[in-house]
Amino acid sequence: MTKQRRALVVGGSMSGLLAALMLLRRGWTVDVFERVESELSGRGAGIVAQAELIARLDALGLDTSDLGVLAKTRKLLDIDGHVALTLECPQVLTAWERVYRMLRDAFPVEHYHRGRGLKDFVQIKTGVIAHFSDGGSAEGDVLVGADGLRSTVRGQCLPEIVPLYAGYCAWRALLPERAIPPDIHRELFESMTFCLPPGEQCLFYPVAGPNDDLRPGHRRCNVVWYRPADEARELPWLLTDDRGVFHSISIPPPLIRREATAAMRAAAERLLPPQFRAIIQLIDEPILQPIYDLQSPRLAFGRVAIVGDAAFVARPHVAAGVSKAADDAAVLATALDRDDVESALLHFEAERLPEGNKIIERARHLGAYLQATQSAEERARSARHSIPRAVLTETAVLDFLYA
Repeated sequence: MTKQRRALVVGGSMSGLLAALMLLRRGWTVDVFERVESELSGRGAGIVAQAELIARLDALGLDTSDLGVLAKTRKLLDIDGHVALTLECPQVLTAWERVYRMLRDAFPVEHYHRGRGLKDFVQIKTGVIAHFSDGGSAEGDVLVGADGLRSTVRGQCLPEIVPLYAGYCAWRALLPERAIPPDIHRELFESMTFCLPPGEQCLFYPVAGPNDDLRPGHRRCNVVWYRPADEARELPWLLTDDRGVFHSISIPPPLIRREATAAMRAAAERLLPPQFRAIIQLIDEPILQPIYDLQSPRLAFGRVAIVGDAAFVARPHVAAGVSKAADDAAVLATALDRDDVESALLHFEAERLPEGNKIIERARHLGAYLQATQSAEERARSARHSIPRAVLTETAVLDFLYA
């Protein structure tokens, strides 16, 4: 490159920071623009730190030696609370905040701009000009849309592509390790533990505690319960608050109606093993996460590219979201070693589009049995992927990418 080039990264969460750091390491000037004024938080989000993600973080020179909790086994409980199946599957389990803080601390604070939401952008012969909601603008050689499920960048490039509801929701929470009853802690805390009510899935596993604390007794338990919810009736009820206001896509946890939470707790008493019932009752303010698919047919648009959840959102069962964002960022940064930005972005698209489609397809297969309604093809998938051993073997495992 004959001059230092500038990248504008829209979105200051995980995928935006990964792209920004990888471009920064390759000699770019990078500015990150985040619409939220306050510091970001991944409340209620535990994640599997896949080996591929750890390798990408190591390549950035970040210390991953204490990234999370190493869980060596997976266990399945029957309705009476007995361990029906145990599987060896060593994985590092961590919290969203742990990885985010690592990335955030590695990026120059003076180039991270909070409270600057993208309004729109225009492409010119020599670059891209981004216009922000505060009236300001910035010009760069490339613009990277890393602004998630509700991406403004994708909305301008692909206005017809919108999230598709998958037919079920996740109830989520992070609980302090010390709150877990001692007998449950001794038996299950160090494992990823599942139970499988008919057409549903509930699991919990250990992750880092507040402020990245990994000391025994100071960690947290990540709880996720996937439940079918009909799009026409039940989903609108779940996303409507006490004032009668409907919240599109998701609802803030404090606004979830008490009737919805009470119904969830009552279902736990009917459907879950005693260990899971005890854990569900510990949740004061659950998070409700409708599950969506989002699949973009293109990733490159002249001097603009979309990465991470702005491009593809897969159901959580593959646990590939952050790993995919890291791979997107790495391929993008390498492609942009080319002098011609538009050609570079087309090479990025050619490599990453098939991977995104593969992850989406796999996640749909694993989640088909959780849907409120199913096609004949989805019922066939359910017969294969809802078998208890298949759930324990396939959930959050990325072998399918390399088969």
